[in-house]
Amino acid sequence: MNTQEEHELREQLARLLQEHRDLDAAIDALIDSPGSDLIQVQRLKKRKLVLRDQIRRIDDQLTPDIIA
Repeated sequence: MNTQEEHELREQLARLLQEHRDLDAAIDALIDSPGSDLIQVQRLKKRKLVLRDQIRRIDDQLTPDIIA
């Protein structure tokens, strides 16, 4: 992986992490509001799981395997 690819992956990782935090805040706000839409909460949680998987995949690409 060259420097440019690594830089792009790190930028994408930062965006995904920010979106994950934003979803966390949105989910908390929806849960705390009276008459919250449970289906919307479930959709946001599902999106959050997808983001977590993407974050892990990128993190794995950025972290070299260490052969012991």
